[in-house]
Amino acid sequence: MEPNIPLLDCPTDYLIGDASGKVMNEYGRFPCKIKCGVYAYVVRGTAKATLNITQLEFQQNDFLLIEPGTFLLIHEFSEDALVYYVLFSSSFLDKYSYSARISTQALHMSNPTIHMPDEVAGAMNKTFSLLLDALNCTPSLLSTEKMVHIFNLFQLCYVDFVRQQNPSPVRPQDRKTEVYQEYQKMVLEHYHEWHHVAQYAEAMRLSLPHLCSTVKSVCGKTAGDLIIDAILTDAKAQLKITNLQIKEIALSLGFDNVAFFNRFFKSHTGTTPKEYRKN
Repeated sequence: MEPNIPLLDCPTDYLIGDASGKVMNEYGRFPCKIKCGVYAYVVRGTAKATLNITQLEFQQNDFLLIEPGTFLLIHEFSEDALVYYVLFSSSFLDKYSYSARISTQALHMSNPTIHMPDEVAGAMNKTFSLLLDALNCTPSLLSTEKMVHIFNLFQLCYVDFVRQQNPSPVRPQDRKTEVYQEYQKMVLEHYHEWHHVAQYAEAMRLSLPHLCSTVKSVCGKTAGDLIIDAILTDAKAQLKITNLQIKEIALSLGFDNVAFFNRFFKSHTGTTPKEYRKN
């Protein structure tokens, strides 16, 4: 069973399904911004993807949470890959107690993917299979009201898995990691208005050299690279999945001059925004 997977939001309150590596690779052509909440379980195979500005690798028995508002770019799924997923629409999350996710966000920042031992993974596999059976039987055994409890169960399991693997997941082991995670969070919040590392250093009350050297030592990229990655990811997503004019996209990303935005985009991608949209 390989249903169509929504690029942005779930068209119904919830959606449960599975997808092969071949299907998932179809979504790797450009980044998209996810409006729904996604819980995914890798049954088999491997994958590489970027969530926001962090590139991750996935393998069999990984359990993953994708928060609403996340930029997703799929790089590659192995041909043998199989992924179970449960999607909760943005309207569902707004209506049914999704304020509880605030407690999950800090955990998610440090460890969005949980690798489960075989015994636990076997139980997770059966859980997804049971949900699919319950959904597809006639009449369906699921409803929006029941899925509220399913959502709460997934959230509790995710938090519990994170805490089992790291008793203090929101407390980095060293100051450098803490600074990097704070910087990463601020970039995702302010990249559309702050384009210079100095602005983040001032807001974080750190010297510019200290912030730059810390970020570089933790992730291997420069602090400026992370800002550029965030801007380009958003720009590519808007160019591909919206009908906004390039001038409107430029303004939304903090560029007052569309010509400067065009030069910025081409210098980092090798193509103009117009050419990228067409191709």
